[in-house]
Amino acid sequence: MVKGKIMTTFILLTNIFSFILFGLDKLKAKAKKWRISEAALLAFAFFGPFGAYLGMQIFNHKTKHFKFKILVPMFCIINIVILFLIKKGLIQ
Repeated sequence: MVKGKIMTTFILLTNIFSFILFGLDKLKAKAKKWRISEAALLAFAFFGPFGAYLGMQIFNHKTKHFKFKILVPMFCIINIVILFLIKKGLIQ
């Protein structure tokens, strides 16, 4: 059960961080400053897809990019399955 709580905490924190990253990248894009790479955004979106999706919608960022439109929802589904398996005790 401890591992499940650690995994849940990890997912929560990475979602918050993903949300912040998408907002930060949008600010940098508007200011025409150094940007966070798409690879980094997608990597964090894999571990924190709900925050990434929320960031995409709230900041209107990367919403027209095909790979983000496909991968971020896919990452959400994967995370839902993982959370379900943790809840059922199939992942500890």
